Amino acid sequence: MTDIQQGEADADSRYALPPLLTVDPERTDPTSLAEKAYYLIRDRIISLRLPPGATVDERALMVELGLGRTPIREALRRLADEKLVEVAPRRGMFVTHIDIRDLASIAEVRVEIEGHGARLAAKRATQAERDEATRLLTWLDARHAAADQTELMRFDQRIHRHVHRCSHNRYLAATLEEYFVLSLRLWFLVLERVTRLEQAVTEHRDLLAAIRDGDSDRAEAVLRDHVIGFEQEIRRVL
Repeated sequence: MTDIQQGEADADSRYALPPLLTVDPERTDPTSLAEKAYYLIRDRIISLRLPPGATVDERALMVELGLGRTPIREALRRLADEKLVEVAPRRGMFVTHIDIRDLASIAEVRVEIEGHGARLAAKRATQAERDEATRLLTWLDARHAAADQTELMRFDQRIHRHVHRCSHNRYLAATLEEYFVLSLRLWFLVLERVTRLEQAVTEHRDLLAAIRDGDSDRAEAVLRDHVIGFEQEIRRVL
């Protein structure tokens, strides 16, 4: 291995992510320490290890994550833009609170853009992406009954993000991810009380089949119904 190749390998290892609840390691490849910090901190916020209202302590994050001040600050600026942290003048930085009133607004946006994204995905997916939908269907049939909540949550995210990628519109995919992350935090908030998680994941069978088969009308309808069901379940238990 040359010095340049060794340097590239060292950089890759510095940016590598550990297993996270809210990140697909097969599809997420940070290219900077700031991006790595972003995913690590975002995962703590979404999964409520950094709960709503918690103080964001830069120094503590530096120690916990083994990263410097600059990447931590860059990550926090990005998270502030995404409304996951906020700065209170003369008080510091805090994880944003979860407001039940946000649920309807988030779902209202998601039902439109997720539905449109699914329609595009069914139209535009490459053959390799349709083959991946088939592989996801195979996993769903073979594993979902034995999967625990963590595995089901990860699989649900993997399906949604596969749909996002298949839309082949990077601006739409970025917007879908932003609102999906806000919904994930709500889901974690009620995870111990929901009875619909397995049903929500198995609903994706029709979605994956529609993408595999290029049925854009069906893909849109299934995902719209899925998002509406998500809102209704959250509202039921809150």
